[in-house]
Amino acid sequence: MKNIRNFCIIAHIDHGKSTLADRLLEFTGSVTERESQDQLLDNMDLERERGITIKSHAIQMEYELNGEQYILNLIDTPGHVDFSYEVSRSIAACEGALLIVDAAQGIQAQTISNLYLALENDLEIIPVLNKIDLPSADPEVVKDQIIDLIGCKNEDIIPASAKTGLGITDILHAIVDRVPCPKGDIDAPLQAMIFDSVYNPFRGIEAYFKIINGTITKGDEVQFMATGKNYFADEIGALKLKQDPKKTLYAGEVGYIISGIKEAKEVKVGDTLTKTDNPSSEAIQGFEDVKPMVFAGIYPVDTEDYEELRNSMEKLQLNDASLTFEPESSAALGFGFRCGFLGMLHMEIIQERLEREFDMTVITTVPNVSYYAHTTNQKEKLLINNPSDLPDPSTLDFVEEPYIRAQIITKSDFVGPVMSLCIQKRGMLKNQVYLTTDRVELTFEMPLGEIVFDFYDKLKSISRGYASFDYFPLEYRQSHLSKLDILLNGDQVDALSALIHRDNAYSLGKKICLKLKELIPRQQFDIAIQSAIGAKIISRETVKAVRKDVTAKCYGGDISRKRKLLEKQKKGKKRMRQIGNVEIPQSAFMAVLKLDD
Repeated sequence: MKNIRNFCIIAHIDHGKSTLADRLLEFTGSVTERESQDQLLDNMDLERERGITIKSHAIQMEYELNGEQYILNLIDTPGHVDFSYEVSRSIAACEGALLIVDAAQGIQAQTISNLYLALENDLEIIPVLNKIDLPSADPEVVKDQIIDLIGCKNEDIIPASAKTGLGITDILHAIVDRVPCPKGDIDAPLQAMIFDSVYNPFRGIEAYFKIINGTITKGDEVQFMATGKNYFADEIGALKLKQDPKKTLYAGEVGYIISGIKEAKEVKVGDTLTKTDNPSSEAIQGFEDVKPMVFAGIYPVDTEDYEELRNSMEKLQLNDASLTFEPESSAALGFGFRCGFLGMLHMEIIQERLEREFDMTVITTVPNVSYYAHTTNQKEKLLINNPSDLPDPSTLDFVEEPYIRAQIITKSDFVGPVMSLCIQKRGMLKNQVYLTTDRVELTFEMPLGEIVFDFYDKLKSISRGYASFDYFPLEYRQSHLSKLDILLNGDQVDALSALIHRDNAYSLGKKICLKLKELIPRQQFDIAIQSAIGAKIISRETVKAVRKDVTAKCYGGDISRKRKLLEKQKKGKKRMRQIGNVEIPQSAFMAVLKLDD
């Protein structure tokens, strides 16, 4: 055990984590020249296209120092705020962390939040100053920022460049010298924490675990403590570039287990694995549950694909434990699922993965957050995940909405626009700190519902990409919220309902109506698009009917001949309106999110 080192890499998005992981694998000889490629651990097409890490990946390296052989288990983590749950799981399986800071961009919001996660878990932090070969790098200023943040010494910070390979040997030496070896008792009953799982169509579910105490041998009967199910360890091994089967794994090691599990719900991330003949008395504590921030409905385009969508979601959940879903039905869209996501990027990635990996074309409804509604008659407190569940206004006392503390780090030139954006989103400025002469940290308290749609995109555009953003959930607070309904020919479209602040209701209702007017194709009859709060209509637009020129064949003669033909056409249109229904295209649902564009 004294020669094992488990560590993860934490950083803000685009600070060079994946490139550094590539260099570490090359320097330790874990990959051959033929196998190596850029972003080696990012094995999803989506990750390569967007240049972001979505999944955390575990890989084992072997390294020799001073004649001793060391095993290094690296867990590469995502950097985007929406995938912080992946980071928390990786940190739970490690004893140390490489904190990577870009020498050109300095410390960003996500760097700070991931660092706090690591410190809460008592990880040894090794600061690395990356990209020092860039012409725009300012290593001395950024070093001072790191020293202020974690209180280390100047010589503790390792200057490096993942692109050129500079400083990689120093990083490997620091991992061996400074990261503590895992603590555990080999003779105790088996206790292993599952921190990830993937679905293999040929072999069932592969669970990745870290052994805290005890040993596991191929062929042992093991038990998953949360579900109480027993299985045989058909294959165990280490996670190298390709899986490396082993006979036995000991305390402190990270590995995988294949036991022929076919049901996705039988493996829970954060569960404890133990042996049935000598079970552990208690499960491993301290693994946090996921808190979804954004809720949206996902429906199959064809209702017959409902079961297939369920299977796809279960397989996706194995691979992405932060996705939560439950069945729901909608009058407009049929049967589907109410899904919880960690943010808008997370929602976009899930939708794209469903289409790419499972060939599922889906419709996504307008995202929203969960609220608490308090009723007047029974003094009940109801959790509202969908605006259509809101009680009748006559029985509603008040509504509470979730608030967050938003932390924004930006250049001092953009403080004005960032502040006005946050205040426009009902934010309250709580703190303003100058980290350096030209970098400011702003802290706001604002409703989560206001940042769900396009806040992050707007923040990036007004700060020309310089602002970084992170948030922490606070409590629920009472707000003046109203339910905005959208009606098509008098029929309510529940998929477009939204709970919004009363002051914004009129302008938003008008914008949605105008947008739908552009997007809904014209029919043989007039379509009335209305927005309403309760029984009060606040705006209306009409999509005019496509009309055939029935009077074209009438030339000359009495006007009554033309009038007769027009009256006949009018009766037909009236009858058509009674039986005709309006299809809303998927582009209309998506366009509601981008109203300000």
